[in-house]
Amino acid sequence: MLNFIKESIFSRSTGDRQEVLELVRDVQVLAVWGSPGSGKTTVSVKLAKHLADQKQNVALLLCDMTVPMLPCICPPSDLECEKSLGSILAATRVSGSLIKQNCVTHKKISHLLLIGMLKGENVFTYPPYTAELAVELIDHLRDIAPYIIIDCGSVIASDILSAVALMEADSVLRMVNCDLKSISYLSSQLPLLKDNKWDADKQYKVASNLKPNQAGEHIEQVLGHVVFKIPHSSELENQALAGDLFRDLSLKDSRGFRKEIARISQEVFGL
Repeated sequence: MLNFIKESIFSRSTGDRQEVLELVRDVQVLAVWGSPGSGKTTVSVKLAKHLADQKQNVALLLCDMTVPMLPCICPPSDLECEKSLGSILAATRVSGSLIKQNCVTHKKISHLLLIGMLKGENVFTYPPYTAELAVELIDHLRDIAPYIIIDCGSVIASDILSAVALMEADSVLRMVNCDLKSISYLSSQLPLLKDNKWDADKQYKVASNLKPNQAGEHIEQVLGHVVFKIPHSSELENQALAGDLFRDLSLKDSRGFRKEIARISQEVFGL
C-alpha cells in the first residue's frame, strides 16, 4: 500500500471517478519531467528558445522551488526585471493580469516569457499554495501564450505545481538517463500518478544525454521503446555549467542535439 505525504495532492480514491471524454485539441502545454539530472531544464530552455526563434510566443514555467532555475539558465543581466513565481502562488486567486505582472522577459530574445523562483528564494519564502491555485496558473497561461513549456521538478510527491502540471499538460516529455538509478527513480514516482489524472497516452519517453558508446539496441533494452533520443553535447554541458543556456549551439558536436530539439518541436507542437 502507498503512503502519501500529509497535505499532499495525492490521496487514496474515495469513490468511483467519472470519466469525461474531452474534445481532441492541439498541444499547447508541454510538461517536461524526469529523474534528477536527466536534462529537464536544459531541454525545456532549448525547446522554448527554438520556438521563440521561430517568432512563436512561448511561456517557460520553471517549477523548482528547491533549486530556483532562473539564476541557472542565463546571466541576471540578460533579464529585464526580477519577478517571482512565488508572488503568483501567494495570491488568493490567480488571474491573467497577476501572471503578466510577475513574468520575466529576456533582453535578447523576443516572444519569450519566463516564470520562476528567484535566487535565494525557497518553498518557505512564500505562504503554502493549493492545487487549485496551480491549476488556475496553468489555465490562465493558456490565455497568455499559445505555447507553454513547464520545467517540472523531479519529486512530485511534495511538489504540488509539478504534479498538477503533469496532470493538466496536453503532452509530457518523460526524461530518463540510460542508467538503472534513473529508471529506478521514475519507477518509484509513477505510482503516485496512477490514481489521478495521469494519461499515459500523452507521454513521450525520452532517452537523454546519450553518449556515443551507448548503442541504440542497448538503450531499447534498458528503457523500453523511446520516442526521442537526445545525444550528449560537450558544448551544451559547458553552457549549463556557465549558466547560459539561451546561447546558440554552433559546434559540430551539438548538431545531433539541435536536430532532436527540432524533431520534438515538430512532433509535439507541429512546428
